[in-house]
Amino acid sequence: MHAHPTPAVIVFDVNETLLDITTLAPLFVRLFGDENMLREWFAQLVLYSQTMTLSGLYTPFGELGIGALQMSADIHQITLTEDDIDELKAHMSNMPAHSDAVPALTKLREAGFRLVTLTNSAPSAAPTPLEQAGLTTLAEQIIHRAQG
Repeated sequence: MHAHPTPAVIVFDVNETLLDITTLAPLFVRLFGDENMLREWFAQLVLYSQTMTLSGLYTPFGELGIGALQMSADIHQITLTEDDIDELKAHMSNMPAHSDAVPALTKLREAGFRLVTLTNSAPSAAPTPLEQAGLTTLAEQIIHRAQG
Protein backbone atom coordinates (compact mmCIF):
# COMPACT_ATOMS: atom_id res chain seq x y z
CA MET A 1 0.00 0.00 0.00
CA HIS A 2 1.35 3.41 -0.96
CA ALA A 3 1.30 6.19 1.57
CA HIS A 4 -0.16 9.45 0.28
CA PRO A 5 2.25 12.34 0.79
CA THR A 6 1.02 15.26 2.85
CA PRO A 7 0.62 18.34 0.66
CA ALA A 8 3.08 21.12 1.35
CA VAL A 9 0.89 23.83 -0.19
CA ILE A 10 -2.87 24.26 0.18
CA VAL A 11 -4.65 26.48 -2.34
CA PHE A 12 -7.95 28.11 -1.37
CA ASP A 13 -10.62 29.63 -3.53
CA VAL A 14 -11.76 32.95 -2.08
CA ASN A 15 -15.50 33.56 -2.48
CA GLU A 16 -17.64 31.29 -0.30
CA THR A 17 -14.60 29.21 0.66
CA LEU A 18 -12.99 31.92 2.79
CA LEU A 19 -15.38 34.85 2.40
CA ASP A 20 -18.99 34.57 3.53
CA ILE A 21 -21.38 35.39 0.69
CA THR A 22 -24.42 35.02 2.96
CA THR A 23 -23.92 38.64 3.95
CA LEU A 24 -25.39 39.43 0.51
CA ALA A 25 -28.68 37.71 1.42
CA PRO A 26 -30.55 40.87 2.52
CA LEU A 27 -30.01 42.37 -0.95
CA PHE A 28 -31.48 39.28 -2.61
CA VAL A 29 -34.41 39.20 -0.20
CA ARG A 30 -35.11 42.87 -0.94
CA LEU A 31 -34.81 42.46 -4.72
CA PHE A 32 -36.39 39.04 -5.23
CA GLY A 33 -38.30 38.38 -2.02
CA ASP A 34 -36.40 35.11 -1.71
CA GLU A 35 -33.15 34.44 0.13
CA ASN A 36 -32.58 31.35 -2.06
CA MET A 37 -31.95 33.68 -5.01
CA LEU A 38 -28.52 34.31 -3.49
CA ARG A 39 -27.56 30.69 -4.22
CA GLU A 40 -29.08 30.80 -7.70
CA TRP A 41 -27.14 33.97 -8.48
CA PHE A 42 -23.89 32.58 -7.04
CA ALA A 43 -24.22 29.34 -9.03
CA GLN A 44 -24.61 31.40 -12.20
CA LEU A 45 -21.68 33.59 -11.22
CA VAL A 46 -19.39 30.59 -10.69
CA LEU A 47 -20.58 28.96 -13.92
CA TYR A 48 -19.84 32.07 -15.99
CA SER A 49 -16.55 32.67 -14.21
CA GLN A 50 -15.42 29.13 -15.05
CA THR A 51 -16.68 29.47 -18.61
CA MET A 52 -14.75 32.68 -19.16
CA THR A 53 -11.59 31.23 -17.65
CA LEU A 54 -11.77 28.02 -19.70
CA SER A 55 -12.41 30.11 -22.81
CA GLY A 56 -9.23 32.08 -22.19
CA LEU A 57 -11.21 35.25 -21.68
CA TYR A 58 -11.06 37.49 -18.66
CA THR A 59 -13.77 39.47 -16.95
CA PRO A 60 -13.29 40.59 -13.34
CA PHE A 61 -15.34 38.60 -10.85
CA GLY A 62 -17.22 41.70 -9.69
CA GLU A 63 -18.30 42.51 -13.25
CA LEU A 64 -19.46 38.92 -13.71
CA GLY A 65 -21.39 39.27 -10.46
CA ILE A 66 -23.20 42.31 -11.82
CA GLY A 67 -23.95 40.52 -15.09
CA ALA A 68 -25.29 37.47 -13.24
CA LEU A 69 -27.48 39.74 -11.11
CA GLN A 70 -28.83 41.47 -14.21
CA MET A 71 -29.56 38.10 -15.87
CA SER A 72 -31.28 36.81 -12.73
CA ALA A 73 -33.37 39.97 -12.54
CA ASP A 74 -34.35 39.67 -16.21
CA ILE A 75 -35.35 36.01 -15.76
CA HIS A 76 -37.49 36.87 -12.72
CA GLN A 77 -38.84 40.09 -14.26
CA ILE A 78 -37.24 42.35 -11.67
CA THR A 79 -36.11 45.85 -12.59
CA LEU A 80 -32.75 46.79 -11.12
CA THR A 81 -31.61 50.34 -10.40
CA GLU A 82 -28.10 51.74 -10.34
CA ASP A 83 -28.45 51.84 -6.55
CA ASP A 84 -29.08 48.07 -6.56
CA ILE A 85 -25.92 47.50 -8.62
CA ASP A 86 -23.94 49.83 -6.35
CA GLU A 87 -25.21 47.94 -3.31
CA LEU A 88 -24.06 44.62 -4.80
CA LYS A 89 -20.62 46.10 -5.56
CA ALA A 90 -20.29 47.45 -2.02
CA HIS A 91 -21.33 44.16 -0.43
CA MET A 92 -19.10 42.08 -2.71
CA SER A 93 -16.05 44.13 -1.82
CA ASN A 94 -16.75 43.96 1.92
CA MET A 95 -17.69 40.34 2.54
CA PRO A 96 -16.37 39.14 5.88
CA ALA A 97 -14.38 35.97 6.38
CA HIS A 98 -16.29 32.90 7.52
CA SER A 99 -16.05 32.75 11.31
CA ASP A 100 -13.84 29.66 11.17
CA ALA A 101 -11.51 30.91 8.40
CA VAL A 102 -8.93 32.75 10.51
CA PRO A 103 -8.62 30.02 13.19
CA ALA A 104 -8.42 27.27 10.56
CA LEU A 105 -5.84 29.08 8.42
CA THR A 106 -3.82 29.92 11.52
CA LYS A 107 -3.74 26.25 12.59
CA LEU A 108 -2.72 25.17 9.12
CA ARG A 109 0.13 27.70 9.01
CA GLU A 110 1.27 26.71 12.48
CA ALA A 111 1.30 23.08 11.31
CA GLY A 112 3.76 24.05 8.57
CA PHE A 113 1.48 24.24 5.55
CA ARG A 114 2.06 26.92 2.93
CA LEU A 115 -1.23 28.68 2.18
CA VAL A 116 -2.16 30.28 -1.14
CA THR A 117 -5.38 31.87 -2.35
CA LEU A 118 -6.59 31.82 -5.93
CA THR A 119 -8.97 34.51 -7.11
CA ASN A 120 -10.53 35.56 -10.41
CA SER A 121 -10.15 39.22 -9.44
CA ALA A 122 -7.31 41.34 -10.72
CA PRO A 123 -4.94 43.03 -8.27
CA SER A 124 -6.23 46.41 -7.19
CA ALA A 125 -4.92 49.55 -5.54
CA ALA A 126 -8.09 49.57 -3.42
CA PRO A 127 -8.27 47.10 -0.55
CA THR A 128 -9.38 43.71 -1.88
CA PRO A 129 -12.14 41.71 -0.22
CA LEU A 130 -9.41 39.45 1.26
CA GLU A 131 -7.67 42.50 2.73
CA GLN A 132 -10.96 43.85 4.04
CA ALA A 133 -11.61 40.48 5.73
CA GLY A 134 -8.12 40.42 7.28
CA LEU A 135 -7.00 37.24 5.53
CA THR A 136 -4.06 38.40 3.41
CA THR A 137 -1.54 38.04 6.22
CA LEU A 138 -2.35 34.33 6.54
CA ALA A 139 -1.65 33.48 2.89
CA GLU A 140 1.87 33.24 1.60
CA GLN A 141 0.73 34.22 -1.85
CA ILE A 142 -2.43 35.53 -3.49
CA ILE A 143 -2.69 34.40 -7.08
CA HIS A 144 -4.90 36.64 -9.22
CA ARG A 145 -6.36 35.60 -12.52
CA ALA A 146 -5.25 38.67 -14.43
CA GLN A 147 -6.09 39.75 -17.92
CA GLY A 148 -3.66 38.75 -20.61
